[in-house]
Amino acid sequence: MPQTKSFWATSTLWPLLLACSRVSAQSTTTAEAVATATPSPSAPLDSPLPSQAALPPRQAWCPSQIFCAGELLQTVNVAHLYPDDKTFVDKPTSKPPQEVLNDFRNISTNTTYGQVVTFLQGDFTGEGQELEAITLQNFNPEPAFLSNVTDPLARAFAQTVHGFWTQLIRETNSSTLCGNSNRCESSLIPLNHTFVVPGGRFREQYYWDSFWIVEGLLESELYNIASATLQNFMDELDTIGFIPNGGRIYYLNRSQPPVFIKMLHRYVTVTGDRSILARALPLAEKELAWWDRERSISVRSPFTNATHKMYRYSVTNSAPRPESYLTDYTTANDPNLPALNETQRAALYAELASGAESGWDYSARWFTHGHTNATLRDLNVRSTIAVDLNSILYGSHLALEDLYGNSNSTARSRHVAAANALRAGVLDLLWDGQKLAFYDFNLVANARNQMLTAATFYPFWVGIIPDEVLASEQAAYGAFSSIHLVLNRYNGTYPSTFVDTHLQWDAPNTWPPHQYIALKALSQLPSNVSSGPLPSRPDGQSTFALVPAGQLGLSETELPGQPITATQNATATGTGADVNLLNGTVTHGGNASTGAEGWSAALGRELANRYYASTLCSWYATGGSIPNLLPRLSDEELNVTLSTSSLGHMFEKFSNLDIDSAGRGGEYTVQAGFGWTNGVLLWVASNYGDVLAAPQCPSLLDTVAVGGGNTNTSGGSRVVGGPAFVMSLVAATLLGLLI
Repeated sequence: MPQTKSFWATSTLWPLLLACSRVSAQSTTTAEAVATATPSPSAPLDSPLPSQAALPPRQAWCPSQIFCAGELLQTVNVAHLYPDDKTFVDKPTSKPPQEVLNDFRNISTNTTYGQVVTFLQGDFTGEGQELEAITLQNFNPEPAFLSNVTDPLARAFAQTVHGFWTQLIRETNSSTLCGNSNRCESSLIPLNHTFVVPGGRFREQYYWDSFWIVEGLLESELYNIASATLQNFMDELDTIGFIPNGGRIYYLNRSQPPVFIKMLHRYVTVTGDRSILARALPLAEKELAWWDRERSISVRSPFTNATHKMYRYSVTNSAPRPESYLTDYTTANDPNLPALNETQRAALYAELASGAESGWDYSARWFTHGHTNATLRDLNVRSTIAVDLNSILYGSHLALEDLYGNSNSTARSRHVAAANALRAGVLDLLWDGQKLAFYDFNLVANARNQMLTAATFYPFWVGIIPDEVLASEQAAYGAFSSIHLVLNRYNGTYPSTFVDTHLQWDAPNTWPPHQYIALKALSQLPSNVSSGPLPSRPDGQSTFALVPAGQLGLSETELPGQPITATQNATATGTGADVNLLNGTVTHGGNASTGAEGWSAALGRELANRYYASTLCSWYATGGSIPNLLPRLSDEELNVTLSTSSLGHMFEKFSNLDIDSAGRGGEYTVQAGFGWTNGVLLWVASNYGDVLAAPQCPSLLDTVAVGGGNTNTSGGSRVVGGPAFVMSLVAATLLGLLI
């Protein structure tokens, strides 16, 4: 059962959350200012810094003596003058780099907090100042997709979110760029074209975030920005040889889930702009060649004895990540855990970087022997054949084959063959035909992991549909039955995993990309196995009974609880566990269909509505409003979330326990902005607009949640509100600082 915290704590912690990037509710083309942070010492200025562990080796891929592993970076991080480690490495110097190094040497002996503060204030400027917010030209406030949305409030919210792009548009600020002038040094990788930032601490272009950002840009008819995003990635492929995690030099040893080709294919499909392919196709080949050269591995199947070329996240790294330096340093040097030798520390740093490359940093899915009593020292990313990575690369081969059209039959045949080989490996190593789910393959155990994750839907998204699913509607439903369980059992959307570890890619957190993937996966099923009705629960049992035995890797009583009051969870078993079941739908699942609706369409409608409710209600609870449709909450209500001066937040992640709060956990406070959240919302509006219903957001003044018993087929206000909402966001902030 989630721990509760007294309300006074929120007054201290909420400002930390609200200090993140703010998104206005107004559909304006005005650029948003870039915020900066100042040092905040946690000890008296004349106090000496704590003793330090031995320096890690310098990293050949990151040669800066200021922003990469070395004495300066470690000293600044041990001083811990910013809540977020990333703040410092995003601050350009205000002096030539050699002067900065000389100034540091002058304080490198018996260093005090005050000396580091003075050094930072005198030698560095504001983080992110190499970028500038720009005005979005030719912005159309009424893109065509809005006509797909029938509900007035749902349509107005989509139009509002469409306007948020204007506040996330960035360009490289040439007037502040250090370049090769030697007048300053910066960690930025300059980009030649306009781009959209995710938001908050993520102030530069990011790789996999951009896939869902581009989805939204295409719905918003911002085709030139989508094209510019692709051009930036092509520039990186041209000059760097691969697409790094993000636009900073400290990301140059790792990539992220390789969605460039899928992004390119989507852009060409929507716009018809094939002129981009003259440049893009050779660089797309370069992208796949990098993954093939740097991240492939041969795996002999313990199931069939066949050998498959598969892919893994595996970063060469033997130092803390610069953007999370103190976090990694503390993980490796935790005095409460056994001491690590240099080899063990280097292996841990490689695992931490590989987890970051996966995008899922971090999750229990990466632990060597399950999540019980595990810590980040138990990461096993490099020895995991990840379902999502191999699915994305399969889809990339097919997308690239399609993009060639009739221009290169040899290349097309090569990509079809590569896709077929990868498909065989995915089905052999990762698909469990008994449990009807895809699982990561653990090279250490030479077996599939037992933990179900949201990655199970990635193969379906790219068209890998197992024979068992194609042959039986019962099996097809079984592969997606966990979505049915979530929608009935929990108030929010689909979680990354079903274990609560306080890591941000585990329960109760839900992420916008996963809702998109699940919805796309449902839509890939052929009608002959998806047109029947949703199955009914056995008498006296919950929807857990409909999930294939062993699929979740947990018993029903081991599932995370759903709070129904401030001090009580819903029953763990029996019909009472399905607190959101209504007549023909679920709470915040849209209106029950009045005609024939297959089970996959029903789950799609319900999940799309639940995602819409999560984004809208959390934005509304933090000050969002829409004239004549959604009046702003009173100051008394907004004071509960300390949002009286806010205009609403679009969060990067949500909680599956309620629809009006952000997620929690991880290495940083929950971020607002937010690129992929907006992109998925606009895609949902475009593709599910005719079945979206206005949610009834919970009252922030309610002190308890009310579960079950509501027969309103359009959904009711039955989720955690009031202090419970704040507790979720307090947890998001507090855990972001502690983990």
